[in-house]
This record gives sequence, C-alpha cells and structure tokens, in this order.
Amino acid sequence: MAADSKPRALVLAPEAPYPITGGGALRTASLLHGLARSHSIDLIVFRQPSAADPRAAIPAGLLDRICPIDLPTHGRGFAARSVRNTLRLLRQVPPLIDRFSGFSAQIAAAVAGRRYEIGVVEHFWCAPYWEQIAPVSTRTILDLHNIESVLHWRCAETETGAEAFAHRIFAAAALELERKWIPRFSQVLAASPADAAMLAAIVEPHAAKPRISVYPNAIPQRPLPVAEPRHAVVFSGNLEYHPNIRAVRFFRERVWPRLRAQWPALVWRLVGRNPRAVAASTAGDPRIEVTGPVEDAVAELARAQVAVVPLLAGSGTRLKILEAWAAGLPVVSTALGAEGLPVCHGRHLLIADTAAEFAAAVSRLLESPPLRQTLAHAGRALLQSGFTWERAWETLDL
Repeated sequence: MAADSKPRALVLAPEAPYPITGGGALRTASLLHGLARSHSIDLIVFRQPSAADPRAAIPAGLLDRICPIDLPTHGRGFAARSVRNTLRLLRQVPPLIDRFSGFSAQIAAAVAGRRYEIGVVEHFWCAPYWEQIAPVSTRTILDLHNIESVLHWRCAETETGAEAFAHRIFAAAALELERKWIPRFSQVLAASPADAAMLAAIVEPHAAKPRISVYPNAIPQRPLPVAEPRHAVVFSGNLEYHPNIRAVRFFRERVWPRLRAQWPALVWRLVGRNPRAVAASTAGDPRIEVTGPVEDAVAELARAQVAVVPLLAGSGTRLKILEAWAAGLPVVSTALGAEGLPVCHGRHLLIADTAAEFAAAVSRLLESPPLRQTLAHAGRALLQSGFTWERAWETLDL
C-alpha cells in the first residue's frame, strides 16, 4: 500500500523506541513496525535530558513525522529523588505519571490541524493525554506495558518500612487513575492474558468499557548467536527499574552466596542500563561483573551458561526471558518472573521461588549440559512459535 494512501496513525511514547535499549523500547518498536504495515505514522516522543535526538536513530521510512518533547532536568542524586518522591506522596501522584505530566500544550500543538484514524498512547504514564489525542483520532488505543497499580502493590509486598508505605500510596493512586482513564480509550492492549484479566476487573464497574486485546511482548527474529559460553550466570534488564533492583538484591544476599560457595569459579554477570542503581549490591566481589548497557543484549547473554530471573515484583511479561531464549540459554525464574508466558516448569524453564530452590535449580543446570540444552531448545521453540515480532503482528487487531 502506498504511503499516501494509508490511513494515518498517531503514537505518543514516553521513551524513544530506538535505539532499542530495554523492554519498553522493544515493545514500542514492535508495535510501530506492526502498525506501519497498514498506517502512516506520526510519533510524538519524550526525550530525556542530554539524550540524543530520537529522530537520528529511527529506521528510515518507518515514520512520517517525529515530534520530540524535551523533559526538564531532574537531579539523580539521593537527596533530589527523596524530595521529589516525598512531594509525590503528599500529592498522591505516582512518580512516572508525575514525570510525564504538564505537556498538554505541546502535545495539542503537535496534533493541531491533523486527523488520525487511530491515536495510540504507549504506557499508562501518558494516559491523561487522551484529552489531547481523542479530539483528533477516530479511535484511541492504550498500550499497557504494565499495570501500574499491580506493579506498585507487588513492590509494596516485597519491601518494608517507608518504601513499602510509599508503594502502597502509589498503588492506590494508580488504581484510581486507571479507573478514570482506561475506560475512555476505545481499546487497550495488554501484554498477556493474565494482564488482560486484571484489566477487565479494573474496568468492570464502568458502563462503557474498552475492548481489551492481548498484544504479546516480542523480540525481532534472529539467528542463534555464535558464542563460547563462560562459566557464568547472567541477569539482564534496566538496573534502575525497581523490580530489577529488588531482584538483584535478593539474588546477591540470598542466592549468590550459595552458588559462590558451591561453584568456586562461577561468575555472575549483570547486563543493562544504569548499573549505578545496583552498585550497593554488586560492589566488592570480583566474581560479580557489571557490564552496563550493550549494543546487542542477546549476543551478550549468549556468553553465559544460565539466565537467572529472580524477580519478586513486576507486571507484564519479561522480555529478559525471551532474550535469553533467543540467546540459546536455559532460564531459572521465579513464578512471578515467568508470569504471562505459557511455560511449563521442567519443560521450558525451571521455576524456583525460595532462595534455596533457586540456587538448587541453577546448580542443577550447571551440572547438566544435556538439561541446559533441552530447556534452551524448548524455550527457543516457544519463542519462535509466538513471541517474535512477526508472530506478534499476526495478533495485532486494531
């Protein structure tokens, strides 16, 4: 279909889809490429301070128009974050809703005089901009990478003291906002059937309900990397994301000492952005290696023997598991870490929820190359059957 004959779509994203440096970017990029098969797309995207111009990284021909909106500088030190979050608690506004608020005029200006068949909002953080997008869109779609209220409730359950209190306040505030904004959209995309069921419960009291569809998290099709695995286990993800911080802390304090003692040469590798956020858990041990962000996460994962996903909180589905399967790695995960994926313990991965079970599962894989190979093959087959971009696009019903 010629570009000038395609219906028009608007996408509003709080983070740039390219370069692909995390799960959020992967999901947004997947949706953009799927949508571009049938629509001409305008993208409004927020840019973090000092970040590169997002227009430079977007593949040529993917989008018709890109409108960046610059976010103000925020101090990243402990004191600055504490003051911001205290004020958010007092106002009962979840952090990311607050971070991306206040740009109604810029978004209204970006869409002025234009008309779209569909207007897509990525992440719940930007859901209130429905007010600017709905008047210029025949239909509006909210793509939910996570369910924010569920995410905060689960974080509260894994923390204590002031941090648990803050997450409970933010969970209640997020739920109130979800009940307000989600029913206004024509359609909502959920990352898994489990998320779709939770969303249905949230909007149930409303007379007008959006259509809820499952659009799975997925990664681009690629060949199996060629790598020489080290005697190592690996964890990947944005290391500033709270569930990942908590996972690293749990693994470092409860699981790693057991593995370290049993396997004297074993290395634990952490791959992902913002490594400073987990410095307190990773410093001082020469057998813990933190790489920071990498250009090709799948190739980097392939350099280990086992991928570990010790998540205790979270929402959505874990792209880190899909990337591990793409790398040809077996996975050990908590049940919550594997939530939303159609997996069977012992067939596609190993599930372990306590520290002792987790260490034993990792050791079981380290001891058995045939079991590592069996699980890795089954995981990769599941990935190919339903969680590549091409498979995800087949489910895209907008």
